Amino acid sequence: MNERLKADELIPLIRRVFAVTAADRRLGVLVDLPDARVPDRPAWRERREMAAGWVEELRGRRDALGLDVGLIVYPNVGTNNGDLPARVWLVEALPAGGAALDPAAAVPLEEVLAAHSILLAPTEFSATAPLKLLGRRFGFRAATMPGFTAGMIPALRLDYGEVRRRVAVMKGLLDHAAEARCVFAVDGAEECRLVLDLRHRTAHASDGILDQPGTAGNLPSGEAYIVPYEGELAGEPSRSAGTLPVQFGDEVVRFTIADNRAVRVAGDGPAAAEQSRWLAAEPAYGNLAELGLGVLAELGVEPCGEILLDEKLGLHIAFGRSDHFGGQVGAAQFSSPTAVVHVDRIYLPGLQPRIVPARVDLVDDDGRLTVLMRDGRYAPGLV
Repeated sequence: MNERLKADELIPLIRRVFAVTAADRRLGVLVDLPDARVPDRPAWRERREMAAGWVEELRGRRDALGLDVGLIVYPNVGTNNGDLPARVWLVEALPAGGAALDPAAAVPLEEVLAAHSILLAPTEFSATAPLKLLGRRFGFRAATMPGFTAGMIPALRLDYGEVRRRVAVMKGLLDHAAEARCVFAVDGAEECRLVLDLRHRTAHASDGILDQPGTAGNLPSGEAYIVPYEGELAGEPSRSAGTLPVQFGDEVVRFTIADNRAVRVAGDGPAAAEQSRWLAAEPAYGNLAELGLGVLAELGVEPCGEILLDEKLGLHIAFGRSDHFGGQVGAAQFSSPTAVVHVDRIYLPGLQPRIVPARVDLVDDDGRLTVLMRDGRYAPGLV
């Protein structure tokens, strides 16, 4: 797709997303770079070049935008939602890779964040978790765009007033729910049942509007999400339990969930063996970190193969880090910074064709049931 965002679209987009005020002075575009450990790939290179093009476009229209624009680069951290490096580079032109950076020219990350009230982060590895946490300290607003491609540009042109309305409906449903009861059909026959404990939690709305200082979220966006209760209150374990099936390639792996953690992996194939090894090495990976409800499929958006957009289309459940969403599992619970993950499993026919969320219901404290999904679609009239 030969889509491109030029200044005439970028400027109103930035103003709409961030509600730019006279107090805003600088916008930073944050990108990560390949290195010997994580080599480049075409989509990554195209994204960096796209980001550098945005900087050039916006610098050329500085008077119309009303903001100085900086290009901020850093060597990739090697994993989604791992902590950012302590030092970064402010550059005029895009370097070829991490090896081209002059160590003497690096500046403290915290100094750069304090100087920029608005950030765009079209990175290879998601920076959502660290920017959410850092935003609370430094007061910037950040749009995280991991895996962004030109094919996602039409999703930036949606009626975000309607997106916000639909997301608010989903957030309200999650806020009032004590649990989510899920039944997944595997190959149209086998049923896997999972209960997610939603007590002691408030849902979040990610609707593409980042107008409050200290907030960070995805762009494009369009989801409500909540961290299942992780059992941190004394004497009150999590009630999340059951079986969660996930398709890897042609193979379906079944995770046994107890106390909101994957405790066993069932399956005879290589994916099951790999997941079992990973869970044994990194128990925090097994934490159920998010129940997400995307709304963009209802607006005609199609999956593109990148989590950034695809998770905004429907039901997804994430494993791993949750502290950036208000949960209890963070980087300290993993063996190293490069092992930190927050990974979404998205239940769409094009991504997990052998698995269908046959029935998903929300139940409140009084036992009242709300039908959320049937056969992979939201209940008619819900949004």
